[in-house]
Amino acid sequence: MATLRDIRRRIKAVKNTSQITKAMKMVAASKLRKAQGRMLELRPYSDKISEVLGNLSLATDSEAHPLLMRRPRKAVELLVLTSDRGLCGAFNSNVLKAAANFAKELKEEGVQVSISAVGRKARDYYKRRDIPLRNSLVGISGKADFRHAKQIAMDITGNYSRAAFDEVYMVYNEFRTVIAQNVKIVKILPFEHERKEPSEAPETQVSYIFEPSVEGLYLTLVPKAVEVRIFRALLESQTSEEASRMTAMENASQNAEEMIQRLTLVANKVRQATITRELMDIVGGVEATKK
Repeated sequence: MATLRDIRRRIKAVKNTSQITKAMKMVAASKLRKAQGRMLELRPYSDKISEVLGNLSLATDSEAHPLLMRRPRKAVELLVLTSDRGLCGAFNSNVLKAAANFAKELKEEGVQVSISAVGRKARDYYKRRDIPLRNSLVGISGKADFRHAKQIAMDITGNYSRAAFDEVYMVYNEFRTVIAQNVKIVKILPFEHERKEPSEAPETQVSYIFEPSVEGLYLTLVPKAVEVRIFRALLESQTSEEASRMTAMENASQNAEEMIQRLTLVANKVRQATITRELMDIVGGVEATKK
C-alpha cells in the first residue's frame, strides 16, 4: 500500500499537470478564435468562385482546361491533412482512419494509391505503411497561409497535368462546432464544380461573352479555384485542430480534478488509519506500564 508521502507526492504531480492542461486550453481557445475568424472570412469567397465556375461551365466545354479533363481512374493521389503536434484528441486518428479505409477501397478496385501528407502525424504514419509517400509538408500547423496552399496546389496540378495520377482526393477535418468536426473526403482533381441547370424560361438564361477567350479565362480561374479549395481545407483543419485540442485539454483538466479528489480521499483515509494505529500503540503502551 502506498504511503501518505507517496500519495501527497502524486497529488502534487497531478495538480502540476492540471495547471499545464488549463494553460494549454487557454492558448488553444485564443488560437481557435483567430483561426475561426480566418476560416469564416474565406468561406464566402470559396463558395462564390465555385459558383462562378459553375455558371461559366453552362456555356463552355467541360474540358476547356487540362485540370477539368477526366481520365480512366488507374492512379489516385490522396492529400491527407493532419497536425504537427498531438494532444488534440481524436483529430488525427479520425483523418488517418478515414484515409486508410478509402485507400483500401481503391486498392480493392485495382487502383494505385499514393499519398501527399500535410502535417508531421500523417508523414510519420505513412512512413510506416506500404502506401508510397510521394510528398510531405510539415511545420505549418497553426500558421498555414495562402502560399502554403499555392505550394501544395502547384505540386498536385503539375503532376496531374503530366498524368502522374488520374484523380486527387483531399481528406481533412471540416469544422462544424467546437465539439464536432466531420472528416471529409473531397475530390479536387479533375476539378469539379456544381453545374446549375439553366432555367426553362428563355429570359432567365444568360449569354456570356468571353474576353480574351474561354481558354484564357479558365487558365486563370481553375488553378486559382484549386488553390482556394486547398487553402479552405487548411483553415478548416487548423480550426478543427485547435477546437479538438481545447476540448481535449478541458477534459484532461476535469479528469485531473477528479483524480485529485480521489487521491485526497485516499490520503485522508491513510492519515486517519495512521493516527488510529499510533493511538492504539500509545494506549497499548499505557496499559502495559500499568501492569
